[in-house]
Amino acid sequence: MTSVTEPKTYRIKSFGCQMNVYDGERMAELLGAQGMSAAPEGSDADLVVLNTCHIREKAAEKVYSDIGRLRREDGSAPLIAVAGCVAQAEGEEIMARSPDVKMVVGPQAYHRLPAMIEKARRGERVTDTDMPANAKFGVLPQRTRRAPSAFLTVQEGCDKFCTYCVVPYTRGAEISRPFADLVEEAKRLVDAGAREITLLGQNVNAWDGEDDKGRAVGLDGLILELAALPDLRRIRYTTSHPNDMSDALIAAHGEIDKLMPYLHLPVQSGSNRVLAAMNRSHSAESYVALIERFRTARPDIAISGDFIVGFPGETDAEFEDTLKMVDTIRYAAAFSFKYSPRPGTPAATMDGQIAKDVMDERLQRLQAALQRDSLAFNQASVGRTCEVLVERKGRKPGQWLGKTPWLQSAWFASGPDRADAAIGDLVQVELLAAGPNSLEARVI
Repeated sequence: MTSVTEPKTYRIKSFGCQMNVYDGERMAELLGAQGMSAAPEGSDADLVVLNTCHIREKAAEKVYSDIGRLRREDGSAPLIAVAGCVAQAEGEEIMARSPDVKMVVGPQAYHRLPAMIEKARRGERVTDTDMPANAKFGVLPQRTRRAPSAFLTVQEGCDKFCTYCVVPYTRGAEISRPFADLVEEAKRLVDAGAREITLLGQNVNAWDGEDDKGRAVGLDGLILELAALPDLRRIRYTTSHPNDMSDALIAAHGEIDKLMPYLHLPVQSGSNRVLAAMNRSHSAESYVALIERFRTARPDIAISGDFIVGFPGETDAEFEDTLKMVDTIRYAAAFSFKYSPRPGTPAATMDGQIAKDVMDERLQRLQAALQRDSLAFNQASVGRTCEVLVERKGRKPGQWLGKTPWLQSAWFASGPDRADAAIGDLVQVELLAAGPNSLEARVI
């Protein structure tokens, strides 16, 4: 075994969902607490962490491509760690397939990364895919991230066992973090400059706990507590499951001003037979009724969703049911994908796997409908006045980019004859023009 020098710089590349982004931020804070610093853009890092996603086949294969690209011209390579759900699912297989990888660490064990690095420095190859319940949050360093918009994981894991999904196997059973820990972490994020916090969970609306008075509370109770933080101006949450939606959380959208008018609620299909085969535990009709309740509580709410086309056995008529769902809901935004069989899931061995060209055609038709409705939602926003949370500078001098309450990207110009702005400001604007992906605004 060959020892290596102590790494001074790191780079973390996160794939997939917002929870991976959050985990990547926490790993960066963990490595920072060890005295390491982020490698400057364009320079080699001593340590590279590939924080992976296992939801789709291409995402997993992309990790192996990235590992190959990390080898330098002189034949050397940085210390490489593979983290996240691919690490959890494939474990030692990654070590066998990629000799350059020195560490494989699952999403519930990355708090042990410093000890793994020490072993890797001594020439060992280390795999840790344990799933200790909630242990990592108790030993991670305090939050230090400074940004106007921050993620906060409140719930992890999934007990739903949708037949196409690997999350129950890679993230484990549903766990809610303690109320007091979440309030404390939110305070630290706000003290560091966060004006918007998005509460995260695989089934975030399944979160429950006890407040500081020992009362049982759901996600609505946590949101109400966080809304009392004076400098926290916006609260969002994602991703929800229809079966975990409570009356109190629906009502919160009409009662808590800081809870933004945006809901991401995956449906996956408009066909009841396909939903049953997916083990989604809700029907197309119950989903539509749920959305109507949100719109009653908050009439201007923007609805987002997830769709899978080409699930095993999906017929043309069942796909048409999905298009009817889209026509009924009129989504402001949505994510849509072709079905991707994941090893170990029940759907991977179901009869009736759909041909690629059929999935391609269905996805094109679905995305055309979703883009039509997204543009219509943006166009209906023209003339509205609202606050934009400024997140970064635009490409042009004096141009700023941020998010509306409905999570639309908006840009505006500041300058000598207009109000100036800074990252983290909430700027009152009028929305002037709409495109498919963003809106033009002016400061008022």
